[in-house]
Amino acid sequence: MVCDAWAATSTIQDLTVSMNGNQYGRQLEDLEDIRIQAMDDAGIDVQVLSLPSPGVQNFEPADSISVAGDFNDILSAAIASRPDRFDGFATLPVPSPVAAAKELQRAVQNLGLKGALLNGRVHGRNMDHRNFDPIYEAAEALHVPLYIHPQLPPASVRDAYYSGVGQMADIMLAMGAIGWHYETGIQLLRMVLTGVFDRYPNLQVIVGHWGEVVLFYLDRIAQLNHAGLKLERPIADYFTQNVYYTPSGIFSQHYFSRTIEIVGAERMMFSQDWPYQSCGEKGARTFLEQASISTVEKEAIAHGNWEQLIRKISRSTDAETGGLGKL
Repeated sequence: MVCDAWAATSTIQDLTVSMNGNQYGRQLEDLEDIRIQAMDDAGIDVQVLSLPSPGVQNFEPADSISVAGDFNDILSAAIASRPDRFDGFATLPVPSPVAAAKELQRAVQNLGLKGALLNGRVHGRNMDHRNFDPIYEAAEALHVPLYIHPQLPPASVRDAYYSGVGQMADIMLAMGAIGWHYETGIQLLRMVLTGVFDRYPNLQVIVGHWGEVVLFYLDRIAQLNHAGLKLERPIADYFTQNVYYTPSGIFSQHYFSRTIEIVGAERMMFSQDWPYQSCGEKGARTFLEQASISTVEKEAIAHGNWEQLIRKISRSTDAETGGLGKL
């Protein structure tokens, strides 16, 4: 059913889907021999599973509800078969935000998932749109993180900024070379600037690729503190108090050091972005081992920060979940 709905939804037949299906399909679908062997080769003990971009974000609402629920059931069963090696992020039917909030509650409290992965814009609406507040309210109440993952920039943006260079270069520019990262960074920045984290001050999100460009430009972005936005905190505080950062397979000691300098090791988590990035035999473990930080900081980034974050997850269905009962 998941595959049928995906194939039938013409609005998501873009470069991301084509790449996933043609180059990486077998690796993505495998939850046993191929994946676990790759984890062992890289020195990774536990992998957090999720549906690849663009997920169900551009489905019609009814289809997104059906497919997300089915996928989360499948994901939960896969994790239950190897709980020593897998955790998971739920897929949410974000085109229907109230249903998405309810599905997040089900995924966390009934299926044991550790949060959800979102893919940026939904039918042209940015992530800071007030329609998505039920999702953020639910995530805050459940104490679960939301991973903000890239998807392709809008077609108009691709045409304006990422076309006319060359057939392959156009694709790469719009995706992993730079387009994905600007797109995702802007979504995070809009969430900060429009007060999402003021409305939900305990909401925690995770972004990859060392902060999706915007983290390294905080000194310039801080000019917006004087733009009359009436935020409750300085802009930099949101990046250090509401966001965690992962490398997503960009194994650069320079970027690693810069991220620690800006937000500290306590705001970093390790990720490999398999199967899209490969770091070779024991490469993931070697990258951290070679970093010029303390053993305590290495252990925090490798697993400690993640364990501390998910330790706060609420499995209760009583008043501890606040407004969830009213969704």
